Amino acid sequence: MTNQMVDYKADLDQRYWEYQKSHFPVWQKFFDRQRAEKIRPPVFDGAGQNVIVNPNASQPEIDALFALLPVSDRHKWFRSMNSSQALAQSVLGNLAIYGFLNILAELRDDDNGMPLLGKAEVLSDNFKMEFKIDYLGEHPLHCTSLDGYLGGDYRVAIECKFTESEVGTCSKPQLTSADSKYESDHCNGSYTRQRARKERCTLWEKGALCWKYIPQLFHWKNDVDLIPCPLNKNYQLVRNILAVGVNPDEQVSSANGHVVLIYDKRNPAFQEDGKGLVAFEETRRFLQEPTMLRKCSWQLIVQHMRNKGILNWLTEELKLKYGMEDLARNS
Repeated sequence: MTNQMVDYKADLDQRYWEYQKSHFPVWQKFFDRQRAEKIRPPVFDGAGQNVIVNPNASQPEIDALFALLPVSDRHKWFRSMNSSQALAQSVLGNLAIYGFLNILAELRDDDNGMPLLGKAEVLSDNFKMEFKIDYLGEHPLHCTSLDGYLGGDYRVAIECKFTESEVGTCSKPQLTSADSKYESDHCNGSYTRQRARKERCTLWEKGALCWKYIPQLFHWKNDVDLIPCPLNKNYQLVRNILAVGVNPDEQVSSANGHVVLIYDKRNPAFQEDGKGLVAFEETRRFLQEPTMLRKCSWQLIVQHMRNKGILNWLTEELKLKYGMEDLARNS
């Protein structure tokens, strides 16, 4: 799997550098360092260039696209061409501002053929990026932030991945002795009482309410030891489930909404035995209502856009920059 991931990223890097040659030939104006082919992907000096924008867009359209994701909400590596957040803004953001987000409702998930967006009210005004969930007891600076979100009576959280090697793990087992909070926060990856803590979870000890609600949505109990902790490797997906399954008034129901994971079909992490796919399947297997978790590839979305003749300038750029269209035609 490691070699497959290396090859996958190397192929993308080669494409990125070709894209740089054709679209940004004077690299000094746009990139943070000199060309570094076969070392890393291109990294823009200014993050805005990493988002695909309609070449004929009006200023209000450009403003609307970038308003979906304020600078303060950009991830650390947003400027890298590997950024899943920049890809999400390019695809989902443009679909939203041009009124085509509803085409996602025409798709079905690639496991069970469930409607991708279910009963969600798919309106551009109803779509948010990096939507903050502030009622799960998490620290304000580290509260659950949804890559994409459709609000309303039935909610859909969208988790976007691209070149990531996993979906998103809990950070506490990764703390080292060099971290200032190691003694108080470190966890060995099990749901057990550790380091004189009263609760079995470091996060719960600090006020996060995830384990309060988990038994109402998952087949996991919160009053017994669990080894390993089921959130260790599946943390991000579980947070997304809680974000749509729990209401601000603390009412919990699997009928409140569901989560959609969007991934790159080429990424080995989301192929057989890949960490991303394993986490997805395990999380869904323990859900009381498995349809709360669905997935769909970027390629399926691009292919559907192409078939409907929607935003052709965008699908062409996705082909040139990411190679998405090539794979979509062959899938």
